[in-house]
Amino acid sequence: MDGDGAEPLTARTAESFASIDAAAWDRCAGGDNPFVSHRFLQALEQSGCATASTGWTPRPILLETPSGELAAAAPAYLKTHSYGEYVFDHGWADAFERAGGRYYPKLQVSSPFTPAPGPRLLAAGPNRAHRLDALARAIAAATRAGDASSAHVTFCTEDEWQLLGEVGYLRRVGEQFHWRNEGYETFDHFLAALASRKRKAVRRERRTATAGGAITIRALEGADITGPQWDAFFAFYLDTGSRKWGTPYLNRAFFRRIAETMADDIVLVLAEQDSAPVAAALNFKGGGVLYGRYWGTRSTQPALHFEVCYYQAIDYAIRHRLRRVEAGAQGPHKLARGYLPVRTYSAHWIADPAFRDAVAEYLDRERRLVDDEIGALAALAPYRQAGP
Repeated sequence: MDGDGAEPLTARTAESFASIDAAAWDRCAGGDNPFVSHRFLQALEQSGCATASTGWTPRPILLETPSGELAAAAPAYLKTHSYGEYVFDHGWADAFERAGGRYYPKLQVSSPFTPAPGPRLLAAGPNRAHRLDALARAIAAATRAGDASSAHVTFCTEDEWQLLGEVGYLRRVGEQFHWRNEGYETFDHFLAALASRKRKAVRRERRTATAGGAITIRALEGADITGPQWDAFFAFYLDTGSRKWGTPYLNRAFFRRIAETMADDIVLVLAEQDSAPVAAALNFKGGGVLYGRYWGTRSTQPALHFEVCYYQAIDYAIRHRLRRVEAGAQGPHKLARGYLPVRTYSAHWIADPAFRDAVAEYLDRERRLVDDEIGALAALAPYRQAGP
């Protein structure tokens, strides 16, 4: 895998993250995004959440120099279904199989169960551009070698999306809602940027959420989160996940492991009433971003979800001078709370030429629809309009 005088690199797939040197992986990952860190991916594997038995067989793709140094890597999985990805291709699978094809297995390059944008092509060193290009091509080659129908690089960065398109992947866009810190000093300073009617609505919603002060809310970090608080959060997560999705993807062993290995990356927003936990939201942080990930409650208090998940995240980001809050998948309801629509990116390599052409045509239409929706929603943003 060389040419044009570039460094020679050898591609291979590993069978587990445990077999990869953690420090070497994290040098490629860069350290800003917690969801591609070795400790996060290994926690998913070692807890049994992302393994062959759940349809996520780890197949990380590695590029190595002649001396054996890890030059680039991709968090890849061989998958037998399309659950836990949040970039939906069930329709593609159905269409391909109705036409006589075999869609699974497919190769998924992502952070499992995590709709958080971030790097998926991980590389470091002075030849980084060459390494990224070589890695993009190695993913396609691994797809062919593994007899998979396709490769899907989901929630990648825009730069990666551009690169992958240049080497033959189909480009897809999606939509999320992110809050941007425009240098706010306090939550009230942020509220002052909203239109008067929206500002009043937020204040009223926050009073409702705490039942006039009967519910107290605090943000806990790292080692300050106790075992009983983790247990309460997990019970909320199971209850909410079971009601919404049937079977939650993550188990208690996963959360126990990240509590040990990722304490500095975690913020738990905990709501309590009469000193007992009634709701919680688990957030991760890295690179100046707070990522809202998991939420649950046993309370029926109106607006508590908005307070615990969205307003507390904004307040934390302001106090800690973070650049952005990313509140996860879905959510036009986040718009009224100050979160704005943004593009998300994925790229797809499809082996069958006829199927590739059909998907390409679909994605052309989908991109236009997504951009139209983002534009329409942005026009409804709750912020005050600038004067003439």
